[in-house]
Amino acid sequence: MKIFLAVVLLLSWVLLAGPAVAQSSGDTPSHTPFTVGVAARASTLGFGADFAVPVTHRTDARVGVNLFNYSRTFSKDQITYDGTLHLKSVQALFDVFPFGGGFHLSPGLLVYNGNRVNANASTPVTQTFTLGGNSYTATGLVSGTAKLELNQVAPMFVLGWGNLIPRTHRHVTFNVEAGVAYQGAPKVTMNLAGNVCTTVSGAPVCGNVASLPIAQSDLASEQAKLNHDVSPFQFFPVISFSLGYKF
Repeated sequence: MKIFLAVVLLLSWVLLAGPAVAQSSGDTPSHTPFTVGVAARASTLGFGADFAVPVTHRTDARVGVNLFNYSRTFSKDQITYDGTLHLKSVQALFDVFPFGGGFHLSPGLLVYNGNRVNANASTPVTQTFTLGGNSYTATGLVSGTAKLELNQVAPMFVLGWGNLIPRTHRHVTFNVEAGVAYQGAPKVTMNLAGNVCTTVSGAPVCGNVASLPIAQSDLASEQAKLNHDVSPFQFFPVISFSLGYKF
């Protein structure tokens, strides 16, 4: 619902503001006829659609939605994770065509960035696993969750070739773009629960991961390491290909 409302608001804005901005800039309707372009798009942000309207003779306003889910099971330090990548975002871009052709520069914003990763973690009874560099043995089912979250608003910038609203009689369009979105440092959070045993100074220590002090310390250490490992993804590469039609 949030995505739908955001798309409706953004599309309403560009539909209402486009003609007014064009006239205030001195362009006549003959130079910037009011048309609408739509496109189907595949990108590193997911699969989606774009909607564009002209603003001036060399600028367009464009909004788009992106959706994609991917699930995978993997193991790390003898803990099994059932993870799902959720790509869900709404973007707004201002396309500038400095030379009047297909080449364009497009500053913009992910006005809603719902991209995230969720995972369910588990390890069976008697399984030995590593947490924060220390070894633990599960004396019962150990399970929990892990998630990676990002800033919900992210500035972005792309450049590319193609125009969803060509200033010619052509209707079918193709667009290719590359750029980056700055979504802030990813934040990983983890929690585990279940009975385990470990060794501290040569003596066995047993308890529930959720309340055992050494286990909680190791869990915090593991979480900090993961946050460091994923920190480069604060800059998310954006590569897209789209096929569109001008009405």
